[in-house]
Amino acid sequence: METKEIKNEVLLGKPNLEVFSATMQKLAETDRGIMAVTSDSRGSGKLVPFGQKFPEQIVEVGIAEQNLVGVATGLAAMGKKAFAVSPACFLTARSLEQIKNDVCYSDNPVKLIGISAGVSYGALGSTHHSLHDYAVLRAINNITIVAPADNFETEAAIRSAAEMETPVYIRFGKKAMPQNLGSIDFEFGKGRVLKEGSDLTFVATGEGVWPAYQAALKLEEEGIHATVLSIHTIKPLDTGLIEKFASNGQPILTVEEHSVNGGLGEAVASHLFQNGFRNKFKIVGLPDDHTVHGSQVEIFDHYGISEEGLTKTAIELLK
Repeated sequence: METKEIKNEVLLGKPNLEVFSATMQKLAETDRGIMAVTSDSRGSGKLVPFGQKFPEQIVEVGIAEQNLVGVATGLAAMGKKAFAVSPACFLTARSLEQIKNDVCYSDNPVKLIGISAGVSYGALGSTHHSLHDYAVLRAINNITIVAPADNFETEAAIRSAAEMETPVYIRFGKKAMPQNLGSIDFEFGKGRVLKEGSDLTFVATGEGVWPAYQAALKLEEEGIHATVLSIHTIKPLDTGLIEKFASNGQPILTVEEHSVNGGLGEAVASHLFQNGFRNKFKIVGLPDDHTVHGSQVEIFDHYGISEEGLTKTAIELLK
């Protein structure tokens, strides 16, 4: 794996999508039940090498996302480990009825893979942004929702998903991500503690974790000690871990590449408020507005999902 050394001895690795593809190939080498189903998305899903190596284990349905989920559901019902791979914006909007009824209600263990998630498509605009997926899927029973923060979480999530007997949704962006920001422990529904501090807590998920981690290192230079939690599983939420770090009464700042409505932040706030916690609280995500156009980095910078933006927000929250 090509790497680049960055701050605090964290190594920048590959885009999580490439790790997804490599993991799928490793699994398929020994498991003929692994199936990839794509909707004109094997290229953007980095599955061309998979298709070349395992042509009998990939199904292309064309630009027909409802059919994608239907075919994957049929394969799963026949005992296959079906991964339905499509841009997150279309997978969780056009195919929502199929996800609700065919996958979740019917309890078929389809692995739904939302690629180019969040604002990864950048300048293509709101039609191609998936800022709703956590919200709509959180409202559906019987599905695990996952957003890996680094290459380690990605490989672990795909390996775990392959063995799940219930539905799971995993979303990936496009840019290179750190190899591993923390320990080598991974379990769906259990967050990871990447850094501990006593002054405030960042509760982040997916590609929002890295800027939160960078901000925590920057705050350290100012004498402010922040905890960083990678909550890779949005549902079920690791409420025990969140309560543990909320119990000191210090501010909590959630970070996500999703609308501020219905995502990680609201899930955390709802749980804490209903259980008697009254910490100062701030949700950082995409506002309920027309999203600006630009690259993912430019959009993150605009909305403060960056080292500089989160550092500033944290300091303001501490005041």
